[in-house]
Amino acid sequence: MQIILTPVAKTSPPPKLDLESVLSCEYGHYPWDDWERWAVARGLNRDLAGQGRSLIREAYQHGWDGYLKVHCGWRDDGQALLAHALRSPQAARRQWDVLMRTDGLRGDYRSRSLDWTWGYLKADACRLLATLQRTLKP
Repeated sequence: MQIILTPVAKTSPPPKLDLESVLSCEYGHYPWDDWERWAVARGLNRDLAGQGRSLIREAYQHGWDGYLKVHCGWRDDGQALLAHALRSPQAARRQWDVLMRTDGLRGDYRSRSLDWTWGYLKADACRLLATLQRTLKP
């Protein structure tokens, strides 16, 4: 099921991604919904914008580590997230897939297993973790 969101003007500012915006929003206008609309208005592919929306939502709802929330747009209202997706859509999709699969680099699926294992990460997730720790942690 695909939800079609009301578009926003291309010139509108980015939506606020902060706790106050989450707590004061209306159904269908969560900050991640607004980010998706904003990203599509700026030319991001709808599917990738939907994946970015899910990433922003999961980072908040699952309480991912602070440095991952920063990577998922919670410091700059998703501007760097959008810039990365527009510049390198395939790389963004791969990174976002890893973050979603691992629930914020918390665990992963072992090879040929349907069992998700806390603390275990496949090689691609380990590489992403190392890259993010070098670039985002203080």
